[in-house]
Amino acid sequence: MTTPISGTHFGLTAGDYHATIASVGATLRTLEFRGRHLVVPFEADEIRPVFRGATLAPWPNRVIDGRYTFGGVEQQLAITEPARGHALHGLASWLEFTPVDQSASSVSLVATVEAQAGYPHRVDVSVTFTLDEAGLHTTVTATNTGTDAAPWGTGPHPYLVAGSGHVDDWSLTLPAATVVTITEERLLPIASVDVASEGDGIFDFREPRTIGDTFIDHAFTGLARDEEGAATVSVLTADGSGVEMTWDHSCPWVQVHTADSDDPSMSRIGLAVEPMTCPPDAFNSGVDLVVLEPGASSSADWTIRAV
Repeated sequence: MTTPISGTHFGLTAGDYHATIASVGATLRTLEFRGRHLVVPFEADEIRPVFRGATLAPWPNRVIDGRYTFGGVEQQLAITEPARGHALHGLASWLEFTPVDQSASSVSLVATVEAQAGYPHRVDVSVTFTLDEAGLHTTVTATNTGTDAAPWGTGPHPYLVAGSGHVDDWSLTLPAATVVTITEERLLPIASVDVASEGDGIFDFREPRTIGDTFIDHAFTGLARDEEGAATVSVLTADGSGVEMTWDHSCPWVQVHTADSDDPSMSRIGLAVEPMTCPPDAFNSGVDLVVLEPGASSSADWTIRAV
């Protein structure tokens, strides 16, 4: 049989949940609860659009101009976001991941980011997806198998779906006190500001409210957490059903994007919610950047569940 263009597929089932994981990019291709989509899916024989469901590593979001300095050496990454001139979403999203453990409700996939121009480090990446009655849990673990320290960051790229309609119709709860303002054309970070003061509170979703026509493609931090240290983003329809995403202190940041597109069939059909271990352009700013010493590991995890 011919392998689908998005890679080998692993179907996971637990209770009312079903997920499909694609091996290219350790990608969440589908996630359903009682037949209802919780993320925007794509076809098995389709080239994954707009990083939908991909694992982002060894950095999430952007490295501005693809250029940074680490360990006193300037590096130049390939420009993978040509329209804005940045290196986007890491190096792992098109790698073929290999299964190392599998059951009816879980799969663990591994790949290696090999040392290369712009990122002269070897890092093994393990991604484990586990379904249970509480939803889909994902853990990403990086291990530096090279001989020098390596900069590292990670995050996922699901587009959450509350139900029928579009992003405009859904309500959002985002427990973030701080938003990073950006330039309009290239999305360059400008400053971290209070969500209540920026744009008359347009990015303040600490209390649930309808998204409407608000454009969001911003990083947020200052996350309120529960007693167990979990931050939760909720996206709901008018009847209160929908989807939640939860993560722990391993991700102090989250990128949220309303998925605006010139293509009407793609525009605002899901809300990208991307917990991140570091903010955009962390390879330059150093903010919350993980530095993996040789032999060291770092993990981050998150959960998507139905409401």
